[in-house]
Amino acid sequence: MIRILTIETTCDETAAAVITDSLEVLGSVVASQDKLHQKFGGVVPEIASRAHLENIVLVIDETIHRSGIRLSDLDAVAVANTPGLAGSLLVGLSAAKALCVALKKPLIAVNHLQAHIYACKISFREDPFPCLGLIVSGGHSSLYRCVTPIDFTSLGGTIDDAAGEAFDKVAAMLGLPYPGGPSIQKAAERGNPKAYTFPRSLLDEPERLAFSFSGLKTAVRYRLVGPGKTTDPATVAAKLSEQEIADIAASFQEAVVDCLVGKSIQALQKTGMKTLCLGGGVAANNRFRQKMENAAQNEHIRLFIAPITLCTDNAVMGAIAIERFHAGLFEPLDLDVYPGLIRNK
Repeated sequence: MIRILTIETTCDETAAAVITDSLEVLGSVVASQDKLHQKFGGVVPEIASRAHLENIVLVIDETIHRSGIRLSDLDAVAVANTPGLAGSLLVGLSAAKALCVALKKPLIAVNHLQAHIYACKISFREDPFPCLGLIVSGGHSSLYRCVTPIDFTSLGGTIDDAAGEAFDKVAAMLGLPYPGGPSIQKAAERGNPKAYTFPRSLLDEPERLAFSFSGLKTAVRYRLVGPGKTTDPATVAAKLSEQEIADIAASFQEAVVDCLVGKSIQALQKTGMKTLCLGGGVAANNRFRQKMENAAQNEHIRLFIAPITLCTDNAVMGAIAIERFHAGLFEPLDLDVYPGLIRNK
C-alpha cells in the first residue's frame, strides 16, 4: 500500500492529508483562516502566509496522528506549488522539502487546479477522464480539456474577476459577511432571482470560451448607488429592507450561475466532449449545482461535481499525487513555486 502525505497552502487554508493508492483517506485536517480575513472582506496575502507558518507543523502533526501511522511509513510527500499566493505556497513547499530531506522520501508537485478536478474521481471512485473541467473559485474561473488527471489544456477563463471574487465583492456591497459565497447564497434563499435583470456577459458569443464578471459586479453597484457616484454601496444597502437585499443577492447569484452553466455547455458543444467535472469553492453553491445538474440532464452530459467538503481548498484532493507517483514524476529539492503559472509535464 502506497501512503502519501499531501500538503495544501495555496491560499488561506492550511491543510494536510494522508492518502493511499486506493484513494483511501487515512487522515485529513484543514485549518481555516476565514476569521482572520473577515474584517478585510478578502484574503490578505501577508496575513495568510503568517497564519500558515503558525499552523503548518500543527496541522501535519495532527494529520499523521489521525492517520494512525508514523512519518517513516510515508512513501512520498506531495505539495501544491501552483497556482496560488506566493508566500502561502512557499510555506507549504518548505515544509514538504524539510520532510523529504529528513525522511529521505521523494517530493511530488501538485497543480492545485488539476487537484480540484481530481476531487471528482476521489468522490465517485469512477474515472471521469477525459473530460471538460471547470474550476470556479475565488481566484479562478477556468475551462480545461482534461485528457488525463495530469494532462490539462486551457480552453479559456475569466478576463477579469473570477466568480468567487465577484461573490466576495458583491457581498461587501450588500453589507454581508465574508466569505461572500455562503453569505450571498443564504440571502438569496429568501429572494426573487427575477427581481432585477443583471447582465450575462459573453453568453451571446458561443465561440468565445471566456467568463467576465466585472460588468455584473458594476451593475449591482449601479443598482445600489447609481452610475458615477462615489457613495459607499454598503451604506446604501444598510438602509434597504431584508427582502430587497435578498432580491439583489438572488438576482446576482442567478446571473453568475447562468454564465457558468451556459459557458460550460457551449464548451462541451464546441469540443464534442460528453463528460463535465466541476471543482472549486463556487461549485459548493447549491443553485449552481442544481442548474448544472438540470442542464447536464437536458444535454445528456455525464456530470461529476465534487462534494461540498471537497470543493473548498483541502489536501484530500492532493490525492492526484498518486497519479504522479505511479508515473514516476518526482521533483528535485530545488523545486520552486509558480503563483500564477500552470505547469504541465
